Amino acid sequence: MARFLLHRPLLLLAAISVAIVASLARPAAAVRPFVLVLSVDDFLKDSSAHPSLPSADSAGADADADEWDDFADDSPGADPLLSPSSWVPLLDPASSPPSGDEPDSPADSLFVAGARAMLSAASEGDDAAFITAAAQIEAAATAGHPGAQSALAFLSGAGMTRPASRSRAFLLHKFAADAGDLQSKMAIAYSYFRQEMYEEAVTLYAELAEAALTSSLISKEPPVIEPIRLHSGTEENKEALRKSRGEDDEDFQITEYQAQRGNAGAMYKLGLLYYYGLRGLRRDYRKAFHWFSKAVEKGDTRAMEVLGEIYARGAGVERNYTEAYKWLALAAKQPHYSAYNGLGYLYVKGYGVEKKNLTKAREYFKLAADNKEAGGHYNLGVLYLKGIGVKRDIIEACNHLLQAVNAGQPKAIYQVAKLFQKGIGLKRNLHMATMLYKSVAERGPWSSLSRWALESYLKGDLGKALLLYSRMADLGYEVAQSNAAWILDRYGDQSICMGESGFCTDMERHLRSHALWWQASEQGNEHAALLIGDAYYYGRGVARDYERAAEAYMHAQSQSNAQAMFNLGYMHEHGHGLPLDLHLAKRYYDQAVAVDSAAKLPVMLALTSLWLRKNYADSFLVRFIDSLPEIYPVVEEWVEDVLMDEGNATILTLFACLVTVLYLRERQRRQVAAANPQQPDGAPM
Repeated sequence: MARFLLHRPLLLLAAISVAIVASLARPAAAVRPFVLVLSVDDFLKDSSAHPSLPSADSAGADADADEWDDFADDSPGADPLLSPSSWVPLLDPASSPPSGDEPDSPADSLFVAGARAMLSAASEGDDAAFITAAAQIEAAATAGHPGAQSALAFLSGAGMTRPASRSRAFLLHKFAADAGDLQSKMAIAYSYFRQEMYEEAVTLYAELAEAALTSSLISKEPPVIEPIRLHSGTEENKEALRKSRGEDDEDFQITEYQAQRGNAGAMYKLGLLYYYGLRGLRRDYRKAFHWFSKAVEKGDTRAMEVLGEIYARGAGVERNYTEAYKWLALAAKQPHYSAYNGLGYLYVKGYGVEKKNLTKAREYFKLAADNKEAGGHYNLGVLYLKGIGVKRDIIEACNHLLQAVNAGQPKAIYQVAKLFQKGIGLKRNLHMATMLYKSVAERGPWSSLSRWALESYLKGDLGKALLLYSRMADLGYEVAQSNAAWILDRYGDQSICMGESGFCTDMERHLRSHALWWQASEQGNEHAALLIGDAYYYGRGVARDYERAAEAYMHAQSQSNAQAMFNLGYMHEHGHGLPLDLHLAKRYYDQAVAVDSAAKLPVMLALTSLWLRKNYADSFLVRFIDSLPEIYPVVEEWVEDVLMDEGNATILTLFACLVTVLYLRERQRRQVAAANPQQPDGAPM
């Protein structure tokens, strides 16, 4: 059950209660799921003509040549994972440098040697070796190597082995991006995004989103790297980490054992894990094909549809559209409605069938869409957008594409982003377009660093994990930002943080963690906003500043965070950074319990304190509550040694509240009796 943390100075009405509530923890906070909700005002009334749309005459046979065509043959270029600036060959022993067994130039040699030495130094906690590696990377950057310029920009921005300089970091990223480095383009796009420079950001993110969709067709990495959050609130996210150990995970081993024993469901599950590269596994098409084939032999009809997709894509097998049609048709008869989507694609292209048949394609897409299949909505949207086999209808296209977007379909997200960017069917909205493109771009091959960062963390290699998460944080990944910040806070006593001239000082570590939490909070991480508020409220790593604490709590409160609401109520009650206002305090306390039922007990205690402050402003009890910040450190030590059991803490808290309420009611009864001496003691009040 989620637990709630009170602002420490107001923990309870007596020392024992203070100690108890202090042991409670915040509920886990994560970024809320993105759902695109549009109103009628977001649609254009006249979308019949736009220069980016094909003309009516071009629909049909000539539509394949149009820039909006999504049914063209997949012929991606080189995998961006294997670009000269990629760190993947340095992390993956199975990979080799993209340009051959040996680097091509002295700059390549310097970059590869420097990057490899930097990763090794981070693992070993060797600050001197890290400084030497950074010098090699700088030499390669000076020679014009884009990968080295990108890496040096990262080091400059973070303040590793040199003074932190955002302007120098931006300049180096710009040089690398101009030379084609996609990681630096991500970093620049994110910088523009933070500054609300959407005209610049949207152009870069559009290019990166297209590269991400292209690379997913040929990369050995899964199309979506699972963003594993290392922490749940202030604690390690043990359950998610347990499920991310790949073939070492006990659940995986059980599933594999069941599959080997002939369990069709386990075979299908193994196929999915290998096909998409989930739960810490590397994507392996051959193993996926093996287990899907075994599952079909055992009668699992779900695997038929995936086999059809595998043959259509040529994923681990030779591409064969006839086989693709056979398996998709068998799956559709079961019925598995996603298979209808695949059949529709084959009829649009005329692959594996006698000839193109747009009418059949539309019927199959509609069958899939009517049964809530995101791919069906997406493909119908494309048909209506371009007028392929149907009369062009931009509003109908938008409706289908938006359905697919809210189901998480990457190509649909990309297409809707383009609609917002160009103002087709939807009013031009560069902010929305940028956000949508960004979400697709973050699925690109550069996101594979998160897998290596997670793998390093699971092996206890905190230095490498921190370096890789910090690199991804520079590219704008919110999960990486919060993971890097959490590692810095959780393991700050270990030599893993590289500072300006050696290992980080406490101040450097606090400031870097603070900056990372702030970036994560800007992207909707409410837990990050709370930590920023706590840092300013308690003066952790920064000067105490109640006003900035209130600003951070307001940011978290705007994301419907109950803890932030409670904290704002406390600050209004005591006049810390906000006007002293008991009515506003009560409003925030009430909002907290309305948002999160776990806040019921803390809010009850806070309202009791509020009632005491209003009716007994100068009483000993109120003065005692106000003195709690001074006695808290002593009580906190007692809590940790004696009252860490949550069940005992709750019982004692309720007992303390009961005693307090009984005392106050008895006192009130005696006052009434003294004012009315003729009234019998048992008379109702």
